[in-house]
Amino acid sequence: MGNTFGKAFSITTWGESHGPAIGVVIDGCPPGLELTETDIQLELDRRRPGQSEISTPRQEEDRVEILSGVFEGKTTGTPIAMQVRNKDADSSKYDIIKNMPRPGHADYTYQMKYGIRDHRGGGRSSARETIGRVAGGAVAKKILERHGIEILAHVVELGGIKASPVQVDEIKANVESNPVRCADPEAAKTMLERVKQAREDKDSIGGIVEILALGVPPGLGEPVFDKLDCDLAGALMGIGAVKGVEIGSGFASAAMTGSQMNDPFEMRNGKVVCSTNNAGGILGGISNGEIIVCRIAVKPTPSIARSQKTVDMSDLSETNITIEGRHDPTIPPRIVPVAEAMTALVLADHLIRAQSYTK
Repeated sequence: MGNTFGKAFSITTWGESHGPAIGVVIDGCPPGLELTETDIQLELDRRRPGQSEISTPRQEEDRVEILSGVFEGKTTGTPIAMQVRNKDADSSKYDIIKNMPRPGHADYTYQMKYGIRDHRGGGRSSARETIGRVAGGAVAKKILERHGIEILAHVVELGGIKASPVQVDEIKANVESNPVRCADPEAAKTMLERVKQAREDKDSIGGIVEILALGVPPGLGEPVFDKLDCDLAGALMGIGAVKGVEIGSGFASAAMTGSQMNDPFEMRNGKVVCSTNNAGGILGGISNGEIIVCRIAVKPTPSIARSQKTVDMSDLSETNITIEGRHDPTIPPRIVPVAEAMTALVLADHLIRAQSYTK
């Protein structure tokens, strides 16, 4: 039913936005990995609502509970189940529009597919579903840490405002220091004002998030249908609100010549490396040892306070809808930890599969 992601290392997310709880079951985690609720909470705190002036005012602790798969601080190799209780849900704003599909949301398509849906807060299609992804990604990050692999993401464009190119050290130092999670401090200030203006205009804005995977060894990925870039694109495209994915030079490569696009090989400190990284760290579906670079295009938040045209499904009459409730005026800043999590899940899955070859 499309609720499980991964092969050797997989997650199954469950729950709805206004249900009693939401969570994830992880299968394939190796035994002996040191893991506590604190490890998971650090990532969930980056994702949770109400943490800045530009996020939804919904107040949720998003306190994680590990229910299985961990004993005396270490994973046992059995399924890890985790849950987060929903405590600040307000369904009243949704009850009055339950028969009116919200433009830009999955209300209509869910109804057409299943014939029934949980209209409260978007139900299963809500961004709160990403709690399970981030929790699963936190475990994947712990696995990757053992192998010196690190995942970083940052906002590089918001509402048409582009950040200047930055170095990895700047990303590490600056991303969590501002509400828009942009590593360019000057651009971050302008982005913040743009978000505030969108909220005043009862509107929303989208943007672009870049994800980097550092320390990935050459050889991860499969050469045909399970290409590493294919799985990364699918994972990132599977995040709600993502409408485009590119890897390395991405769409810009269409305007390049082969001599411009190709990354020449050279020797450096006794290792084969590439002098450029237009391929984004992946060749032939397999990692080449360079930094893996992905970017995602994130659409504007569909829930806006402006009047929009829709249809009342109870009598098929055309009507107008004004969406009330608590919503983010922009998604990219809060999607950063989600994008990191999905990237970590893919890499952990491929790492475990690669290790199985040598057993």
